[in-house]
Amino acid sequence: MFTLKVNGKDHSIDAENDMPLLWVIREEIGLTGTKFGCGIAQCGACTVHLNGTPVRSCAIPGSAVAGQAITTIEGLSPTAAHPIQKAWAALDVPQCGYCQSGQIMAAAALLRDKPKPTDKDIDEAMGNICRCGTYQRIRAAIHVAAGSKTADMGEHYQLHGGPVANAQA
Repeated sequence: MFTLKVNGKDHSIDAENDMPLLWVIREEIGLTGTKFGCGIAQCGACTVHLNGTPVRSCAIPGSAVAGQAITTIEGLSPTAAHPIQKAWAALDVPQCGYCQSGQIMAAAALLRDKPKPTDKDIDEAMGNICRCGTYQRIRAAIHVAAGSKTADMGEHYQLHGGPVANAQA
C-alpha cells in the first residue's frame, strides 16, 4: 500500500510495489489519457510530469514515486486551456492521436523551461516518437504556444504536415 499525489489529489494505492506508474495511473486511479506505447521507456507515449520533470511512466514503479507530485495530461489543464493544448487543437496536430498526450506533456515541460524555444531546443527536448510523423506540426504548435509564431489554419498552415507558412516571427 502506498500513496500517490496525482494532479494534486492523494490516492491510496493497493497494488504491487513494482507495478509501473503507467498502470497505476490507468488501472488503479482510472486516468486513461496517459498511453502505453512500448513498455521500455523509448517512445514517450506514457510521459507524465514527476515533480515538474517529464518522465516515462512505463518504466518507473509506482511505489518509487510515492509522495511526489505527478501530473498527467488530465491534470495539465482539465479544460484544455493550456497554451500548448490550444495550439495543438488550432493546428490540428494529431493524425492518429495515440502519442499526443505524451507529446503534449513533453512540450509543456519544454515551454515551462524555455518559454521561447528555438527549433534546436525543440528537437533536443522532444524525444517522443510519433509513428504518423507529425513532427513538423508538433514543432509549429510549440512555436505558436510560445507566441513566437502565429498560425491561421485557413490560410497559413499546410495541412500535409508542412510548417506554418507565412508565420509571423
